[in-house]
Amino acid sequence: MPSAVLNTINDPTDLRRLPRNELKAVADELRDYVLSSVAKTGGHLSSNLGTVELTVALHYVFNTPHDRLVWDVGHQTYPHKILTGRRERMASLRQLNGLSGFPQRAESTYDTFGTAHSSTSISAALGMAVGARQKGEQRHSVAIIGDGAMTAGMAFEAMNNAGVQHDLPLLVVLNDNDMSISPPVGALNRYLARLLSGQFYSAARDVGKSVLKAAPPLFEFAKRIEEQAKGMVVPATLFEKFGFNYIGPIDGHDLDSLVPTLENIKHLMESGAGPQFLHVVTKKGQGYKLAEADPVLYHGPGKFDPAVGLTAPATPPKTTFTQVFGQWLCDMAERDKRLVGITPAMREGSGLVEFEKRFPERYHDVGIAEQHAVTFAAGLACEGLKPVLAIYSTFLQRGYDQLIHDVAIQNLPVVFALDRAGIVGADGATHAGAYDIPYLRCIPNISLACPADENECRGLLTSAFEQDHPVAVRYPRGAGVGAVQQPGLQALPFGKGQLRRQGSKIAVLAFGTLLHPALQVAEKLNLTVVNMRWVKPLDVALLLEIAGGHEALVTVEEGALMGGAGSAVAEALHAAGVLKPLLQLGLPDKFIEHGDPAKLLAMQGLDAAGIEASIVRRFSAHLGAA
Repeated sequence: MPSAVLNTINDPTDLRRLPRNELKAVADELRDYVLSSVAKTGGHLSSNLGTVELTVALHYVFNTPHDRLVWDVGHQTYPHKILTGRRERMASLRQLNGLSGFPQRAESTYDTFGTAHSSTSISAALGMAVGARQKGEQRHSVAIIGDGAMTAGMAFEAMNNAGVQHDLPLLVVLNDNDMSISPPVGALNRYLARLLSGQFYSAARDVGKSVLKAAPPLFEFAKRIEEQAKGMVVPATLFEKFGFNYIGPIDGHDLDSLVPTLENIKHLMESGAGPQFLHVVTKKGQGYKLAEADPVLYHGPGKFDPAVGLTAPATPPKTTFTQVFGQWLCDMAERDKRLVGITPAMREGSGLVEFEKRFPERYHDVGIAEQHAVTFAAGLACEGLKPVLAIYSTFLQRGYDQLIHDVAIQNLPVVFALDRAGIVGADGATHAGAYDIPYLRCIPNISLACPADENECRGLLTSAFEQDHPVAVRYPRGAGVGAVQQPGLQALPFGKGQLRRQGSKIAVLAFGTLLHPALQVAEKLNLTVVNMRWVKPLDVALLLEIAGGHEALVTVEEGALMGGAGSAVAEALHAAGVLKPLLQLGLPDKFIEHGDPAKLLAMQGLDAAGIEASIVRRFSAHLGAA
């Protein structure tokens, strides 16, 4: 439970009433509350422990929600949620009908912009600042972006646009948590940061400019001296070239430095000094020694005892699809020296840890830069290499133009290993891989496979790698049914499905892991079941054979119905002039929120009970005649 000071804060107005000397107590209690909350529910931990003081300082200095705070990615916003009236709801974090793990506009007026993918904050905050100016409203806009998110081109596109808005009250806070707080970020740098953000320095610089502009050579000389002097202690030049006034770096855990520096910057914004850039250095896992020592391990833990830390489960967990991919990648790399593995900053999440260790010269983490990752893979393919891009389904959406223009049009043999296909659970709509089937199958030259289990995943990855054109293999988060993987690298037939059960009257065409609940239903209703395996190319010959021997067809897929695999079946039947009753089951035309994956799947009618109910409801006459 929150203690002495924190339990008096129901919104940032309460925080701003406190004397400054009580803020450290707030931060200490807030950190403890984040730790205890995440330990009970699971969620993002390391990143949130690192933003405690920064969150306190921002809400203390700025008049939120009138002033806009825009968080990047959003997995660092638990302290923000706790301070903005959601403290008591933290027990519902990432659960069905509970708090989202990311900012959501519908959840709170303090969540000014919904986010969960990276590098959007500067663009959004700039739009808010320009919008306020256009409406004649006086407000500050603040974007808080991590150092990893700054690798994305979108962040620099936004800065390039913002830099020409010379009087805009916009602040970009770079939360740099990938470097240690080295000596230059100590007392000397704190002094310099406060000096560079202060009115005296700003006024002196402006006066100097106005005087020296009368003598252009002296003005340029003074400008170079200023940049070089600042560059000796801070990496100011790059950001100032974009038109921002750079301040920092400062210790992001030192409230005695953060608060006055932010207050100075706020005054600069109000004086029309233009866009400001504050560089703060934080430490992931700050205040919890286990997370400090291994921030990656504690990035997104499940439930655990904070006094003990994360421990190995009593029984070994099932092998996940991600692990299947990681092992396949290493095995294929041993066999084919042309293989190159690529990830956009998701080494652990996509299962490339072992690959990096064994094949470091063929491993490329390109940072949070999905567009670049796709075109980089295309460039490698042009040189005769065989790139495998391991990327979440929902993240490939960010490289869609490159997928079409740079890979598909040139018909380059890039393999896309699409992790997190379908419902993902606690991360919600922003991370659900619901749309890859529709957005991939409409692109010429690209093929798409949907393995039903772990062994098929391995075989279909091999099939994809052997092709001379782009192929994607989509697989879900977590474990499958526990199918035993066959040794070796035996490819499954390209573009061919598999009859799994012969029944009567009605046939179910299953795409992916929903094959298994479909088989359960088939045993009860005496249905034929086909494991289609490939959405594109669709096994049309098998489809027409099945259609010819059955009265009705059902398609099941863990993906969007509109334009999905069921639509591919309908199109193929129509093209062949075959008219059969067709029931398409999949994800509806709505965003699926966060919650337990099995429960979410059942709510969409995609568990065994739901599939059975839909078939009985639609085809009761056929079943009765069976």
